[in-house]
Amino acid sequence: MRKYFGTDGIRGKANTWPMTPDVAMRVGMAAGTVFTRGDHPHRVVIGKDTRLSGYMIESALVSGFTSVGMNVFQFGPLPTPAVAMLTRSLRADLGVMISASHNEYGDNGIKLFGPDGYKLSDEVELSIERLVDADISTVLADADHIGRAKRIEDAQARYIEFAKRTFPRQLRLEGLRIVVDCANGAAYRVAPMALWELGAEVISIGVEPDGFNINAKCGSTYPERMCEKVREVRADIGIALDGDADRVIIADENGEIVDGDQVMALIAQAWHEESRLSASGVVATVMSNLGLERYLKSIGLTLERTQVGDRYVVEHMRQHGYNVGGEQSGHIVLSDFSTTGDGLVAALQILGVVASRDKPVSHLCKLFEPLPQILRNVRYKQGKPLDEKAVRDAIAEGTSRLGESGRLVIRPSGTEPVIRVMAEGDDEGLVKSVVGDIVSALEDVAA
Repeated sequence: MRKYFGTDGIRGKANTWPMTPDVAMRVGMAAGTVFTRGDHPHRVVIGKDTRLSGYMIESALVSGFTSVGMNVFQFGPLPTPAVAMLTRSLRADLGVMISASHNEYGDNGIKLFGPDGYKLSDEVELSIERLVDADISTVLADADHIGRAKRIEDAQARYIEFAKRTFPRQLRLEGLRIVVDCANGAAYRVAPMALWELGAEVISIGVEPDGFNINAKCGSTYPERMCEKVREVRADIGIALDGDADRVIIADENGEIVDGDQVMALIAQAWHEESRLSASGVVATVMSNLGLERYLKSIGLTLERTQVGDRYVVEHMRQHGYNVGGEQSGHIVLSDFSTTGDGLVAALQILGVVASRDKPVSHLCKLFEPLPQILRNVRYKQGKPLDEKAVRDAIAEGTSRLGESGRLVIRPSGTEPVIRVMAEGDDEGLVKSVVGDIVSALEDVAA
């Protein structure tokens, strides 16, 4: 059992355990100790999104890392995938992103990347956890070996150039009108600039962060604002990123949403036709729609499923040689370019297909009809509702009723006290009934 780390780093309400300056400093000390390997000068890079609490968490982490002798490079606001990329580019021993991703401003989190730019394994996270709660005063650096902290002023420019290099060299975005919603988050400068430099006419929204408005009725968790803007300005496509820009939701020219499953389908189809797929399929999670699985099968590809969390998708991709994977929520992992989900890079791959085929997004990005899928969240205060007999019985009954014509996925959230209940199938009425019965059973025991 992990005490601090969830499915995507450490996360919680700012200034409340575990997202306090004390814990952040101890995480810096512990992670710095674990990744101090050898006699070379050690360095850690730190990026963040635009939350007010980012200043506090960043200062605490810097104190922790420098106290164990690590030099710190601070990037300021920068997307999570940019931090992963720059961890490798700058030959750092560790990368840190301060963000709670798509959560509201009151939350924050700490994501860690190894020197290879990949998120840490469960084993490494557990080794860090053990040190966080231990007496690590013995590993403090001597006075003449305390680390230094330095701000890197061109980090955003470096990432823009990296992202542009993932776009087909022979293509440009001239003639395309693009709405991009940056969620008042980490990509508020880099995403519009990269699209503009590639030749697009860019209409930017969600680019005025004030510390409080990240993900506030904008971005990938509230794509309605993007869709409305697309219709208003008659754009060709809309792109909505989340607070740390590791996920993306697309809108077609009619302002209709294209989710991560459809994005993966189009990229897989295009790369398959170009012989760019390194394996004969895609890696997604248990939450991806059965319609995606059926579509991929129709073009000779497979869908491999993992548990929820983009790092589990990445682990499976690395182990089995896949280069396209992701989540329905918009985490798209393209391992030819990135070690983690990258919303801007994924959007550029879609734009590459749009620019090369000269067809509207509505035609290109809706390759299959999703099966009816119902997802409901049940919040609980304490205990383990899924262990209750009444809940187990309701789940067994729902599984039996769906049979082979649908799927049922029930899981606790890794970031908040919520049970997520998802069902899908060919019969929408049956799906709604199954979900309703399970939610009722959960609510009875969770009240």
